[in-house]
Amino acid sequence: MTEIALYQVDAFTDRVFGGNPAAVCPLEAWLPDETMQAIAFENNLSETAFFVANGTGYHLRWFTPAIEVQLCGHATLAAAYVIANHINCGVEKVLFDSASGPLLVVRRGEVYTLDFPAIASAPFDDKGAVSEALGVTPQAVLKAEKGKARKMMAVLASETEVRDVDPYLARVARLPAQGLIVTAPGDDCDFVSRYFAPHAGIDEDPVTGSAHCLLVPYWADRLGRKKMEARQISARGGSLTVEDLDDRVLLSGRAAPYLEGRLRV
Repeated sequence: MTEIALYQVDAFTDRVFGGNPAAVCPLEAWLPDETMQAIAFENNLSETAFFVANGTGYHLRWFTPAIEVQLCGHATLAAAYVIANHINCGVEKVLFDSASGPLLVVRRGEVYTLDFPAIASAPFDDKGAVSEALGVTPQAVLKAEKGKARKMMAVLASETEVRDVDPYLARVARLPAQGLIVTAPGDDCDFVSRYFAPHAGIDEDPVTGSAHCLLVPYWADRLGRKKMEARQISARGGSLTVEDLDDRVLLSGRAAPYLEGRLRV
């Protein structure tokens, strides 16, 4: 039997019970994939992050309760928090190697900034499938043009419409995409969003860094602004300061530690 350290961190929030909870497991060497998937299933959080030190930083992988994913923001922030507070205390830069390439996290005080790939989106003819899934007709439907996060995005008229959406998740799961982003202008921030990912075993993700890889380029172009304030208005809610760097996006937020323990496998 092996004992593994386990941390649970609420990401993109400054308070416990807000943001998106992620489990983080530092490893000395990789466990079998099926064991990591079983741990993620047992944790039953949107993502469990596993990392192993390498020559330049850490190799990072993410698992939902159902699948391994190619890109995850909140669990990357949580992993950087664990490294900066428990493994290499006080470090200000953490470099991760991942399935989506190198991901740099910079810590300035209590704020962590993730340097992630920008993902362009383009109008997509969904033949009414998104409207049927959401129960409301979007102003526009877009789909990622490339990259690891092959998501679709529905643009609604207002924050109220986004907040009131109650989707038919079975129909969302049948969309030709890896989840559905719903977004609109914010009432007291630049834009708001929600994200539904039943394909990954997550009905609604509380705060989704990878979704902002699409959201930031879209809203930067629409608003004519590079730096913006964003909120994901799930039940838990979370806040991000975001910046468009053309081929990259910066996602900044805080983290709140919730749990430390050990698991036995």
